[in-house]
Amino acid sequence: MRPQRTITALTVVAALFAAGCSTRGDSSGRGGSEDGERAAATAPAASGDFGDLQHVCGRGDPSGAPAQGVTAKEIHVGVMSDVGFTKNTEFADAAKAFTSWCNEAGGINGRKIVPKVRDTKMLEVRQRVDEACRADFALVGGSAALDGLGVKDRLKCLLPDFPAQTVQRQNEGAELQLSMQAGGPSYFRYAGFYDWLIKDAYPDSADAVGIISGDSPVTRVSLEQRVEFFKSRGAKPSYTDLYPASGVTNWTPYAQAIKEKKVKGLVFMGDFTSLAKLEQELTAMNYKLDWIDANSNAYGTAFTKLAGPQILAAQNNLADVSGIHPMEKASSNPPTKQALDLFEKYAPGKQATLPAIKSISAWLLFAKSATSCGNDLTRKCIHDAARKETAWTGGGLQAPVNLAVQDAPVKCMNIEKATPDGWEPADFEPNEGAYRCGITSYKLKGNYGRPMKLKDVGKSLKDLE
Repeated sequence: MRPQRTITALTVVAALFAAGCSTRGDSSGRGGSEDGERAAATAPAASGDFGDLQHVCGRGDPSGAPAQGVTAKEIHVGVMSDVGFTKNTEFADAAKAFTSWCNEAGGINGRKIVPKVRDTKMLEVRQRVDEACRADFALVGGSAALDGLGVKDRLKCLLPDFPAQTVQRQNEGAELQLSMQAGGPSYFRYAGFYDWLIKDAYPDSADAVGIISGDSPVTRVSLEQRVEFFKSRGAKPSYTDLYPASGVTNWTPYAQAIKEKKVKGLVFMGDFTSLAKLEQELTAMNYKLDWIDANSNAYGTAFTKLAGPQILAAQNNLADVSGIHPMEKASSNPPTKQALDLFEKYAPGKQATLPAIKSISAWLLFAKSATSCGNDLTRKCIHDAARKETAWTGGGLQAPVNLAVQDAPVKCMNIEKATPDGWEPADFEPNEGAYRCGITSYKLKGNYGRPMKLKDVGKSLKDLE
């Protein structure tokens, strides 16, 4: 990347990955309470149970300081966030909501969780990891768009990570990472989604797929992976393009190219504001695609409000939300409702976004693992405890994930559709509750980099204490 383009390119990277998105809408339609006192009165009291998880948090009589960041009264953890660059507080909000609830229930066996937001400001990932290495017990519930920059330092200091999501290849599936996110680094995460699109739902689009992405080194890799996947299915993309990282003032040429190439299915990797503008041009040309992969960045009320009912009625926007239960269907899934209630009570006025729900699941994984360690709370104990979770659902927030295997294909998916009335589950024929499981997988063949291992920094799991 040329130096003069660094900041503008990072803007696109931030938009492409949920770790650095600009403010998104609340997919539940609730958006937080306007009256903190009213929300506190209506939200359920913290009991230490979450969904089908019993005694995640609770009282105790702890003693000693068994590990860095752990005292007889507190557990200090870091929360990675690009908030200083994106102004998006979703990971800090999730940390506040969860730790307030957990601490009210007694903490982790009596120890209070003290979260510290490590603001990377997009470019300062290594500095924040270095700070966490000196003070924190673990990293929990956060993410950074350039997370690969800090993984080497994290492994050197043997710092466990329970991320809400991962982004770069060096970090995705790296050791000492306990991720609730489905899919391993050597598998294409969206194989089931795209197979459904071009084989089941819209087979006529298979030979007319277009892919458009922001122009940065990170997103080019994602584009190349998608091209590889579609080619493996005999569906060579008919159109691929990159738009400038500095932004686009006129989307008409892109819309014209899509129409001229007779694209029927479009994969859009970018921010939902740009997607709405592109769809406005396509709709003005009276060109309707069979489907548009709007990506999960668009899953929220902000996109549907921005696009408006006319565009949403004309274009078929879909998003794979990676096995997280639909937030607009919280009334039918008590754990999702409980997560939204935590926001209303402990972070009133804040939005429970899709990444924030992922963050809550990551916090639950940390808390359950830490609680199982009892008084002797060490990094090795929480790491080993989390790794034993073979069907993690975050108490019911998501489809099961096997943490015992770090590199495995996605087993379940769920697809959302944007309508003039908001997001709703698409007709993707779920077979296990809200999810379609037993979906197809695809192992990537291209060289896209690999996750870092402890041996890369001269360490091993035997060094973890």
